[in-house]
Amino acid sequence: MQIIRDFQFVEPEDRGASVAIGNFDGVHLGHQSVIELARNAELNAPLGVMTFEPHPREYFAPEAPPFRLMRGNARAHRLEKLGVQKLYELPFNSALAGMTPEAFARNVICDGLGLSHVVVGADFCFGKGRSGNPQDLVRFGEEMGFGVTIAPLLERTENVVSSTAIRMALSEGRPRDAATMLGHWHRIEGEVVGGEQRGRDLGYPTANMSIEGLHPPRFGVYAVLVDVLDGPHQGSYHGAASVGTRPMFQGEVPNIETFLFDFSGDLYGATLSVGLVDYLRPEMTFDGLDGLISQMDADCARAREILAST
Repeated sequence: MQIIRDFQFVEPEDRGASVAIGNFDGVHLGHQSVIELARNAELNAPLGVMTFEPHPREYFAPEAPPFRLMRGNARAHRLEKLGVQKLYELPFNSALAGMTPEAFARNVICDGLGLSHVVVGADFCFGKGRSGNPQDLVRFGEEMGFGVTIAPLLERTENVVSSTAIRMALSEGRPRDAATMLGHWHRIEGEVVGGEQRGRDLGYPTANMSIEGLHPPRFGVYAVLVDVLDGPHQGSYHGAASVGTRPMFQGEVPNIETFLFDFSGDLYGATLSVGLVDYLRPEMTFDGLDGLISQMDADCARAREILAST
């Protein structure tokens, strides 16, 4: 998959794609249905996705609580798995935010990227002040020479599949419900950073990753599926992870600490993708380290049992 970040300087071979447009936070089943429509709209055109970085919501409200389900790199990895060939990851800045709907259609879609077809969801808004709607895009497409498909909202069990509903499921410790809407496990992806090595002293060495900028799932312990994406230990593993602030050690900044079963090695600097499978228990404090270790033993035994049948 090729990533293009400048709509004003585009190589001829990167034009003419059939593109799904949106933020695609989580790349859930609704997003996947939009991408599939783009795939089928122009069979002889490259399949593309147009998205924005940072997320427009982050741009307009930088002090708001973190809400993203995935960072840009994780989104790109997921889109590549779906067969997307061209990812137009456009910088969301004052110039883009200030474009009228017509200017966006002409300058970005038509003249800039030369797209052959675009697919948007029925709730899509675009242009300055979110003043453009899908019907406006259809009209611009007829005038400017690109096709437009409006995708209906996808429903599952009488509920609309949405990033908001997925965030709620994660906040309530329901990762399997989130996975039903996502079409895949909710994954936290990032680089392993140095920690205080308390887990190593307890017999449970963990790979520590920041969750800064991401919507935090319910704090506690999870059974997880782990993909090591690079480095000498690249591969897939089972494990248990703790998400939160480590109340036993007066932690302050939330993170995720993952213990990989039957693993020995150094993961510092490697990129991990940690899939949340089941919520085991909330964060707890203990009278001493013996109680903590006993609980960790129980957590890992339960996680192994769950993952063996997953």
